[in-house]
Amino acid sequence: MQERLVVIGNGMAGMRTVEELLKLEPEKYEITVFGSEPYGNYNRIMLSPVLASEKTIDDIMLNDEQWYVDNGIKLYKGKNVTEIDRVARKVRAEDGTEADYDRLIIATGSNPFMLPVPGADLEGVIGFRDIYDVDRMLDAAKQYKHAVVIGGGLLGLEAANGLMKQGMDVTVVHLMDTLMERQLDAPAGKLLKKSLEERGMKFMMPAQTEQIIGEDRVTGLKFTDGTVIDADLVVMAVGIRPNFSLAESAGLHCERGLVVNDTLQTFDPRIYAVGECVQHRGMTYGLVAPLFEMAKVCANHLAEHGIARYEGSVTSTMLKVTGIDLFSAGDFHGDESTEDMVFQDAASGVYKKLVIKDNKIIGAVLYGDTIDGTWYFQLLRDGTDISDIRENLLFGQAHLGDSGHGDDNRVAAMPDSAEICGCNGVCKGDIVNAIVEKKLFTLDDVRAHTKASSSCGSCTGLVETILAETVGGDYSQAPKKKPVCGCTEHSHDELIAAIKEQGLKSKQAVYEALNWQTDDGCHVCRPAVNYYLLANWPAEYKDDAASRFINERVHANIQKDGTYSVVPRIWGGVTSPTELMKIAEVAEKHEIPTVKFTGGSRIDLLGVPKEKLPAVWGDLSEAGFVSGGAYGKSLRTVKTCVGSEWCRFGTQASMSMGIKLEKYTWGSWMPHKFKLAVSGCPRNCAEATIKDFGVVCVDSGYELHVGGNGGIKVRATDFLCKVDTEEEVIEYCAAFTQLYREEARYLERTAPWIERVGLTYVKEKVVEDAENRKALQQRFEESQKYVQIDPWKERAEGAESHEFTPLTVNAG
Repeated sequence: MQERLVVIGNGMAGMRTVEELLKLEPEKYEITVFGSEPYGNYNRIMLSPVLASEKTIDDIMLNDEQWYVDNGIKLYKGKNVTEIDRVARKVRAEDGTEADYDRLIIATGSNPFMLPVPGADLEGVIGFRDIYDVDRMLDAAKQYKHAVVIGGGLLGLEAANGLMKQGMDVTVVHLMDTLMERQLDAPAGKLLKKSLEERGMKFMMPAQTEQIIGEDRVTGLKFTDGTVIDADLVVMAVGIRPNFSLAESAGLHCERGLVVNDTLQTFDPRIYAVGECVQHRGMTYGLVAPLFEMAKVCANHLAEHGIARYEGSVTSTMLKVTGIDLFSAGDFHGDESTEDMVFQDAASGVYKKLVIKDNKIIGAVLYGDTIDGTWYFQLLRDGTDISDIRENLLFGQAHLGDSGHGDDNRVAAMPDSAEICGCNGVCKGDIVNAIVEKKLFTLDDVRAHTKASSSCGSCTGLVETILAETVGGDYSQAPKKKPVCGCTEHSHDELIAAIKEQGLKSKQAVYEALNWQTDDGCHVCRPAVNYYLLANWPAEYKDDAASRFINERVHANIQKDGTYSVVPRIWGGVTSPTELMKIAEVAEKHEIPTVKFTGGSRIDLLGVPKEKLPAVWGDLSEAGFVSGGAYGKSLRTVKTCVGSEWCRFGTQASMSMGIKLEKYTWGSWMPHKFKLAVSGCPRNCAEATIKDFGVVCVDSGYELHVGGNGGIKVRATDFLCKVDTEEEVIEYCAAFTQLYREEARYLERTAPWIERVGLTYVKEKVVEDAENRKALQQRFEESQKYVQIDPWKERAEGAESHEFTPLTVNAG
């Protein structure tokens, strides 16, 4: 028999909880929803575009009435619940409608704060909170001319902008001397005010309202300094207050909001609460991301999965105020213990301020150019030491040469056909359509539906900007702790630590110890868990091929036509006539249509059908070739130049050094692909300074460089140190590689890993601590014992044969 779940509040938080619950346990509850408004669930943060006549009510509807019918949910529209009988477990609405519950969700949101001044009850004085308020403003705009908006925050400015677009003369009255003081500091607020004044918006600030003038309807405002202005319409947008009066009347514990624990339970274990009405760990929230995080946790416990906890949200806010882009996070005011880094270009309307304490970002405010807001927030959230990137920090991720960054005004101007995510071939139009059609609000939602930003991450800033542009209003970013996937509440770092500290040596042990929500994980967590186990327990854990991507399962790169490419390993890019002739024979024998030299100094055989792979590999193996690993999250290539063996500029034997490194490191699995290079002199013909580990030979030894990256996101390496001998090159390479293998998150390249942990940290572990460096090398060499076995040879001899056997269908 189904349990009875009643939801009081038909808004975004309550219905997101129901949506999450339906994903987990669609048959568990008979659901009843009470909503005080006569509509389905709509996107409240998109009321501003409705006021500006840019969208209609239908455009912002998240769950229309048919959705409730389709999901077997009883919806009581326009019914205001006035009583919760906790003893009888029953709720009653104002009109007498009753519903019994076994579990209850209170999601009553918040109420607009109305200033308690004389005249506040006059006709024409309204808040800005729901569709009814928007309708009243639109009606007033047809009949009257002068509008006053009290409140210079986001909501007030959006209301003012919408009323201006309806043809009204609008004055914004603000108590403070800075607009949006919760999101902006004084210089950014000044730039915003100047820009809005140029568009025709008027301001009185700082100004305090003493009285709203009028008999039946408002006619003006009087301020404490005696000034009087005309007003036919007054919109109060001075803040919101959690709406917990119903909960309080039911005897539930309330302070500034309805108090809940980390499972979103109130003091009555049968009653949960989510959204703006809630107080959690002393905090109340009004942005989308925290509310949706609450919804996921609450749904998890209602589904009796019981593993999730809401631990609060560290949010940043990316805003678009009347077409002007703003971003803020953390403590952007600072104090005597902090320092400011400021960039200001008034002519271009760009302002950036970073607040630094103990070499870490603790706050940021951006005006006009917000494309790097996501990156700054990540540095803030992770507590990254910025010492090594300080000189370029204000210029954003552009110092990485990231092709995915630039002036975000151009993002708005991009055509729908513009490619945003090069890794997955996702265009702007794909992202916008998914956001609109699927009602997406968070970066994780966009990643799940489009794959944009889910691979290398270099387009994250662009995706965030498109999301903010499309969603509008108070789009906010992710909380500090990001779970690996929906199967667990644990982050990658927590997962890695648990595997090490608890000695977890199998997937099942991980799932049981960490209370995994699913029996065998999902496509997101399985490869990560498999890698972490392999990296930590190379002797004990057996690699699970089923937990790998298709390229790694079949040890070849799938092409767009369904065939595969085969890339034999060419040690250091150095080959011989005999090897070349054998490759040619194999290509001719198996009718391989394309043979191409790669950028990593290897030879690619393209167009091999899957069922022919073992035969091709067998012939290559007989000739002495092993897999080139061109398909894996593993060591790919070691690129070399000819060095002192042949080049007149060469300072060291780079070819032989590269061959030694490749024979030492090949086969090793990594969090992501990993490339090496050895250049024979500072002219750097092997491009060692854009590799994960690069060696630049000099007269007196070898310069070691780390964290470089080519391709979509170009990043020059950081200088690690200089060593004198080839043996030291190998030692430092092993130590750096093993540190990355053990501590980086799955699918994290060395470049973002070093950005996250800091070059100083890497130097401490690899350069300054000789004992730790030796230990890292020993662990790397131990792991290599179990992986330097050619997978091509194994499969040519019959291993995993099911992967290469075509499916047959019997006729009849």
